[in-house]
Amino acid sequence: MTNDSRNFAIIVAGGSGSRMRSAVPKQFLLLKGKPVLMHTIEAFHYSTIQPQIILVLNPDFHALWELLCSEHSFRVPHQLVNGGETRFHSVKNGLDLIPDDMVALIAVHDAVRPLTSERIISGSYKYAAEHGNAITAVKSRDSVRQLKNNVSKSLLRDEIYLVQTPQTFRSSQIKKAYLQPYNAKFTDDASVVEETGITIHLIEGSYQNIKITFPEDIAIAEYLFEKSS
Repeated sequence: MTNDSRNFAIIVAGGSGSRMRSAVPKQFLLLKGKPVLMHTIEAFHYSTIQPQIILVLNPDFHALWELLCSEHSFRVPHQLVNGGETRFHSVKNGLDLIPDDMVALIAVHDAVRPLTSERIISGSYKYAAEHGNAITAVKSRDSVRQLKNNVSKSLLRDEIYLVQTPQTFRSSQIKKAYLQPYNAKFTDDASVVEETGITIHLIEGSYQNIKITFPEDIAIAEYLFEKSS
């Protein structure tokens, strides 16, 4: 699969920065001297898979991204496409760049998960090639309760997984799934594909594969980068 042009990675960058209490969307915040998004793209570009990268970004931020690429001499090849109204629509816009008749493997990844490892990236493509899809996840470390109709119920922690990205699929699965109309219950790509009757397969993620959502996450990511270098 190495250097195979039929491997793709759709990087979804739709954050507005609201939960970060920042005027700048979280994917553009600096991490080790350059925007978070650049670390994320590099993780895929420098992996053994080396997929073609499609960056889905709100059109309001295209000019800023181009400016940042110039300032940081960022030259990793990627295609830029407009984000949509929701994550579902953004992923769909990215998928539209991949020919319908192409047999491919397509990973969808959060722009603000810059610490995704080579093991996870290469493992997700390999597993998806063999089994149809690979959804990165980790077991819950905490006890979990479900609240429904104001009644809380304990759930078995060993049966609860926290879903991460990348989520990788054979193109035939994900392209067909995204022909469905949008539904509010589609919280990630796995839920979209599952709606078509496809069995979803989990693979082992990492507790270090954090999603940068709150201000303290930048400090945690800085620490994890230092620890891994």
